[in-house]
Amino acid sequence: MEENKEILNEEQETIEVNDKKENKKNNKHKDKHQEEIIALQELLGQEKEKSMRIQAEMMNFKRRKEEEVDQFKKYANEDILKQLLAVCDNFERALGMESEENAEFLKGFKMIYTNILNILNNNGVAEIEALNAPFDPNIHQAVLTEKREGVEAGVVIEVLQKGYMYKDRVLRAAMVKVSEN
Repeated sequence: MEENKEILNEEQETIEVNDKKENKKNNKHKDKHQEEIIALQELLGQEKEKSMRIQAEMMNFKRRKEEEVDQFKKYANEDILKQLLAVCDNFERALGMESEENAEFLKGFKMIYTNILNILNNNGVAEIEALNAPFDPNIHQAVLTEKREGVEAGVVIEVLQKGYMYKDRVLRAAMVKVSEN
């Protein structure tokens, strides 16, 4: 009986040793799987962050493109309006040559000139007020200077060619003569 007990004890010890070995194996597998899970979670986090950055970049790109298109639409007529300014200048020169002989003829010119000015105004073009205003290099182009009594330096004393604003931009700077000391 004692021999049986010893055999049983040995068998039990063998079972316990085998169980411990198996537990170690299972723990190693669990640790290995746990490491893989952690690595995959880190990789997933990196990919999510990369995806969010790409999404933000695409949204910024889309916003920039929309702003560019809006700017293009806002100022799309700029070139044709500049060409109309040259026509206005010619009408102003012609209207400046009024005499008794061509008065009737110039009435038609005045009507056409008024229509062109209305078209310009309806499209956001406005004349730059320059005469007797302080010289501003952003909207005036000084082509001459002159000393003039009673006028302080840096004041526009004559407009040689009208300037125009188109919405919030200078379409054409006013060519002016400026007073000096």
